[in-house]
Amino acid sequence: MSELTIMDDLRHILLSGDADKLLNLISNEHPADVAALLPDFSAEEIGTLLVMMPLDVRADVIGYFSIELQVDVVLTLDQDILIELIREMPNDERADLFNQLPLEKQQQLMSDMKKSERDDIFKLASYSEDRVGSIMTSDYAVVDAKMTAVQGIDFLRKTGADKETIYITYVVDGARRLIGTVSLRKMIMADPDEKIAHFMTTDPVSIHADEPQEEAARLISRYDLLALPVINGGDKLVGIVTYDDAMDVAEEEATEDIHKSATVGKLESGLRAASPFSLYRSRVMWLVVLVFANIFTGAGIAYFEDTIATHLALLFFMPLLVASAGNAGSQSATLMVRGLATGEVSGKDWFRLLGKEVLVAGALGLTMALAVMAVGILRAGIDIAVVVALTMIIVVLVGSLIGLGLPFLLEKFGSDPATASTPLITTIADVCGVLIYFGIASWYLSDVIKAPI
Repeated sequence: MSELTIMDDLRHILLSGDADKLLNLISNEHPADVAALLPDFSAEEIGTLLVMMPLDVRADVIGYFSIELQVDVVLTLDQDILIELIREMPNDERADLFNQLPLEKQQQLMSDMKKSERDDIFKLASYSEDRVGSIMTSDYAVVDAKMTAVQGIDFLRKTGADKETIYITYVVDGARRLIGTVSLRKMIMADPDEKIAHFMTTDPVSIHADEPQEEAARLISRYDLLALPVINGGDKLVGIVTYDDAMDVAEEEATEDIHKSATVGKLESGLRAASPFSLYRSRVMWLVVLVFANIFTGAGIAYFEDTIATHLALLFFMPLLVASAGNAGSQSATLMVRGLATGEVSGKDWFRLLGKEVLVAGALGLTMALAVMAVGILRAGIDIAVVVALTMIIVVLVGSLIGLGLPFLLEKFGSDPATASTPLITTIADVCGVLIYFGIASWYLSDVIKAPI
């Protein structure tokens, strides 16, 4: 069924209030696909459609909305319906939603919740949004190391229905300190009477609740984990970060880095929901900064005005040379920023990478110089061609070293290396390229008697 047909059916369902028709319509659709259709409706209409859905489907669908849309929708729901929905949502998702609700609505919800539910929300909602604790869930399965394999399986059968995952189970002691993990596969394959302590994995990979979110995503990716246990200061197990939540963090980080690479500030909401003013605010600062930075390029050109006036053919090659410097710098910076982000390289690798970059950039500059020298000879003669070739080698080398060094420098001073973005690198390389080009031209051509061009 096409998306347009489903949208038309949803509009008819809104008018008729036919819940059975809605259930038939979405019965074969994934909750994520259903959620993708609804943002075109108003918050009130979405709330009406959600109420027609079974509670478990309703909780799944709303989990795929942006947090801004979640808030808008739940504020249209009656209190009793909202309480049911909140209770059905995964612990981490309802804590995120609770954090974004107005204070008055938070107080109303607290008054209608059980103490255990309030405590869980307060615990998860107490962490800063950039910390691991803010993305962990308390819906995890635990077993006792003294249990046998068959006892562990029976225990999971009784308690695992509402857990985020039972494929990996966590082994804790009497003080809830994490002492190991065991997979469901191991429990099934083990001798039924064998103690879990004999075949569990000891010293599991874990993370502190106050660590940055990106570290959780990095560990899950590095060790190929389905879920990462989260501990507090006393090594007590307080939650887990699942693979899907880590993917969300990685996507958010990648989006933020891409925005930074284009000198775009952070958007509080997605591009679709962003207001014109928020888009303007996210872009204007760096554009204004780069406008003033480019004044140095003009100043460099003005400084070599006499050389340019004498050899007008130099202007023909200026865009090509400064663009080559910027392009080389952007390539180098992209490789370094990504390497730093993934942990592939660190500050101690600086000198080794410097030597490698000098070699590579020199080879690239020489290749590009040979390519452009022929054009220089045909367009302006051998002397200009020599100037262009020498400049090409040097600007590619300088641009590459700027692209290599700036991310390391920013990281050393505690800034995000992604700030070493394409426009910033290009602007710096432009200024350097102009100074290098006309500096070489002034030096090389000063004693050469030129024929009229």
